[in-house]
Amino acid sequence: MSSVVAPQNTSVWVNIDRCKGCDICVSMCPAGVLAMVPAPQSILGTMIEVVEPNSCIGCRDCELHCPDFAIYVAERKEFKFAKITDEAQERATKVRENHFRKLGK
Repeated sequence: MSSVVAPQNTSVWVNIDRCKGCDICVSMCPAGVLAMVPAPQSILGTMIEVVEPNSCIGCRDCELHCPDFAIYVAERKEFKFAKITDEAQERATKVRENHFRKLGK
C-alpha cells in the first residue's frame, strides 16, 4: 500500500523527478494507459506519460514493478477504476509493438 496521497480524480501519476524512463511500467500495463515520449533531458532520452488515464484498471502492475518508486496508482477507496476492455487490451498490444512509445492519434 502506498502512503502517497493521490491527486484528486487521478488514477495514476508519475514523479518525474524519480523516473529514469526505463519503460518497465509501460511494458507491464495491460490496459495501454502508459507510454514513453521523447525527453532529451532525461537519463535514457524518454519519459513516461499517462496517455489514457480513464482506462486505468487499478491493477498496480506499473507501481509494483517500478525500480525507482516513481509511479503511483490511487487506492481503490479513492478512485473508481475502469474495467479492462478489448479496446484497452488492443491499445496495450500496439504500445508494446511500438517499442513502448506513444501511439499517434
